[in-house]
Amino acid sequence: MTRAQSNHIAADAAAVLHFWFGDTATRSASEVAAQQSPLWWSKNARADAEIRRRFAATVAAAGAGELDHWGESARGLLALIICTDQFPRNIFRDDRQAFAYDARALELASQCVGRGWAERLRPIERVFAYLPFEHSEELSVQRRSLALYESLAVRVGEAAEANQAAPADRKLFNDYVGFARRHHDIIARFGRFPHRNQILGRDTTAAERVFLTQPNSSF
Repeated sequence: MTRAQSNHIAADAAAVLHFWFGDTATRSASEVAAQQSPLWWSKNARADAEIRRRFAATVAAAGAGELDHWGESARGLLALIICTDQFPRNIFRDDRQAFAYDARALELASQCVGRGWAERLRPIERVFAYLPFEHSEELSVQRRSLALYESLAVRVGEAAEANQAAPADRKLFNDYVGFARRHHDIIARFGRFPHRNQILGRDTTAAERVFLTQPNSSF
């Protein structure tokens, strides 16, 4: 990638955030989630193809450290996290490359939290700033993930009580705590996510095979 190409991509941190979140300035977190959740959480071949077309080069540059200057602001750092944690899961769905940037994403998320910059983000944006913790197969990191989401839900609940957040936001963020707890409990039980075994070429234990037949065993 040439320097000119890298600079062109670097100008698009805002485009990454707008694509992922839409307009957050005038809508509640629950309104943003209602519109964006099909993009965020569904397996959608068309969305995967669009992300691949628009952001594959950006993901490669972010993974190579060529866009580290985005990390000079909270929102730029969030864009880097999305490019290393979320977009690879779309671009490389059902391939081991989907997880290739996870270590980098966790490093960036740790910077965001460690600097106190997550506090500068809107609550719905913080959900994705924290996701690299939730995606980790290390139990200590999962404990931190659960603590972060629990704290965020408390903050949103307090804001709803004070009429500073929509009532529906309370349920939304409690649901995010539930997802974090499910991830934590799987790692506490198995030490890894069994649904990744086939993609990563890992042997699946008998207990994991039974688990994978159950609802909500995969993400």
